[in-house]
Formats: sequence, C-alpha cells, structure tokens
Amino acid sequence: MQFKDLGLDQRLLQKLNHLAFNKPTEIQQTAIPVAIMGKDVLASSKTGSGKTLAFLLPAMQRMYRSKPFTRRDPRVLILTPTRELAKQVFAHLRPLNAGTPYDAALIVGGENFNDQVKALRNDPMFVVATPGRLADHLEHRSTHLDGLEMLILDEADRMLDLGFEAQLRRIHEAANHRRRQTLMFSATLDHADVVSIASDMLDAPKRISIGHSAEQHSDITQRFFLCDHLDHKQALLDKILETEDYNQLIIFTATRSDTERLTKELNERKMKAVALSGELNQVQRNNIMSQFERDCHKILVTTDVASRGLDIDKVTHVINFDMPKHAEEYVHRIGRTGRAGNKGDAISLVGPKDWKSFKNVEAFLQQTIEFSTIEGLEGKFKGLKPAPKKKFVKKKPVAKKPVEKKVAAAPQQKKRMDKRFYDNMAVGDNVFIPKKKKPVDPAAED
Repeated sequence: MQFKDLGLDQRLLQKLNHLAFNKPTEIQQTAIPVAIMGKDVLASSKTGSGKTLAFLLPAMQRMYRSKPFTRRDPRVLILTPTRELAKQVFAHLRPLNAGTPYDAALIVGGENFNDQVKALRNDPMFVVATPGRLADHLEHRSTHLDGLEMLILDEADRMLDLGFEAQLRRIHEAANHRRRQTLMFSATLDHADVVSIASDMLDAPKRISIGHSAEQHSDITQRFFLCDHLDHKQALLDKILETEDYNQLIIFTATRSDTERLTKELNERKMKAVALSGELNQVQRNNIMSQFERDCHKILVTTDVASRGLDIDKVTHVINFDMPKHAEEYVHRIGRTGRAGNKGDAISLVGPKDWKSFKNVEAFLQQTIEFSTIEGLEGKFKGLKPAPKKKFVKKKPVAKKPVEKKVAAAPQQKKRMDKRFYDNMAVGDNVFIPKKKKPVDPAAED
C-alpha cells in the first residue's frame, strides 16, 4: 500500500513525495482512513512506528477539505506530555504546513508566557502544546477552544502518569461540542486511566492496536550486563565506549548528579559529551538538543526527560547506566535507536539496586533475559534471590470452656423493726421494757 491509496488530498501527496515518504507504516495504513472519515480514534502502537504522521496527515486533510467553524479559534490542538515531544511534533508539522495559510504555534512550559499570548492572538490554525501550559492560557483567556475541530492526544498514558488528568479534562470541557473529533494515541490500551478518560472524551471510537508496546523491536539488539557496584558499572561503560562502533549514543541515568558526573568524566577523555536534565531551563534544553541533532556532540547523557520525543536517525546505541523505575520507560528509552528502519543496540547495566527494576522489565517484556559478559570484567553479582515466603500455619482452634450462667439470687426482703413497746418485743440487741410511773403522794408534796 502507498499513501495515494489512503484517500489523501493531492496537495498532501505532493508534499509527501517531496519529503521522500513513499510507503505508509502499519499504524498509518490503519488509522489515516478512519480519521479522514471523521471518526474518533483510540490507537496504540510501539515507539518508532510512525504514529506522528498518522495524526498529522488527517489534520492537514481537514484543513484542505473543510471550512473552519470560527475564524479565530484554533482548528487543531495537539497535546503531548513533554516539551521535547511537543517540539518534535512541531518539527514534523512544519514541512507539511509550509506554504499554506495554516499557521502553527508551539505552546510549552518554560518559555515566555507573554510571547505565547502574542502568538495565540495571531489566530494559528494548529497549536502544539503541553497540557499544563495550555490550561494556563485558558485560565488567562489567552485562547478559546469553542471552534476546535480536532483534539489530538499523543502518548496519553504518559500525560496521565505525569498527573495531567485535571488539565486534560479542563481542555476537554473548553472544547466539548458534538462536532469535535478526537484522536487519542497511547503506548497501551490497557492503562486504567486511559480507558477512563477515553470513555469521557471520545465518541464511539475506532480501536486500533498495532503491535504490543512490550513487543521486542526487530531492529534493536538488546544486551544486559550484571554489575557488582558503581565502580564496576563505570568500568563496563568505559569498555563498551572503547569497543563499540557507534555514530551517536545516549546514556540514561537515574539522577541529575549522575548525568553531570558522567559528562564531566567523558569530556575529560575528549569524547564530546553533553548533559541534559529536567533542572535546566527551556532555552538551555533547546540548545543542547539542537547541538546533539546537528552532531556537535557524540554522546548525550540524560535522565528520562529525553526518553520520548527524540527522533534522530544517527543514534546507533542506547545505554541504560541505571535501569528505569517504570518498565514502560525501558521500551521508550531503547526506542531512541533503531528508528526509520535503521539498526540499533541497547545495552543495560544491572546492579543490586537495579535488580527490582530489571525484574519488572523482564516481566513487562514477557521473556526470560540472558546476561552477557565482557572478558576480564565478569562480576560476582548474580542477582538477588526472592525473599522466602512465610509459611502460613493454621492454628488449631482452642476449645472454649462453657460459661456457667450465674443465677441471680432472689432479693432478700429487709425485716422491719418492730417498734411496739408494750409487747416487750426485742428491738436490736437490748430489750426495752417500759416502766410504769408511781402514783404521786399529795402529802409528800406538801
């Protein structure tokens, strides 16, 4: 199948031909015809499958074939979880809308808010944004979405993992009308939050699943090495960099301090390395990414901030100096190589602190992973044994003694004290006998 078989506008086909896009990928073959028909789409595909073009081409087709609902509001809104991915999508959009009246604006955090307000006042037809910053502009009334025609969510699972659900629902409410079309792309359709938010935002969507996110990439060779400690990791990394034939290489670490330390050590050895982390401001991050894309640096040392959205064909190797906390991130990390039909190598260093993350990755990939070794750098660490399960011993029930019911004694009636003096009855301990008075002699009184 070719792009001309998907029902695309002739002007789009000319652009694709000029950009040397000839054969659509599987996700493009499946999603584009459905999206062109105006139906909502809920799709998943593994990284590097070409999903960006799968939603940009239907969006451009809508520009060519239909009239806008309003003259001022954006017609297409594309949301991504990170600034880097937003920039990548924007870079793919620019050659498609070049020479057309359909301007585009990039709205991400970390950049000047007032400059973005000015860009939105120019009434761009396309807006590529991160959810947090766009929600801020809605609160400040810098933009409105009453006339939005297409809402596209790229990597919806990652946006929800980063805590953007409230912002996504705010954006949904701002553009909640029956004529809006919604395309949602996610690494997996099994994500509970994705299913929940899709049921609220999509109208009878067409579900498309191309490959499993955990499916092994046929163009990427994966190797794992066991490490005893940090110094052993460092020795293995040095040996790999010395022996591997790489063009450009990305090293993923767990912390910003590790990125800075490794970059300093590599530059001392004249290896042209640069560090990228989330602590840098947007201008610094843009400069670093631009320099790496232009091959000014051979090695990029980074945290997970670059695990998505980085699309550079020259990246031949990815090294996990530290295993990622979430198993899904492993797939996105190694997906930075082996792109566009090229071959790639993914190397992971697994120490005692990485063991739990490694086992999560192994379970996610649904395969048993074998470890490689480098001669002279074999380690003693062979993995952690699972903690023994405590045996549950059922205690024998103790026979309870029957409880004797106490019979309440009948209340004793108090004896009344007999106060009849004339009967000579006993009263208390003493007997009281009344004495008779003697008669008075009148002579004695005289």
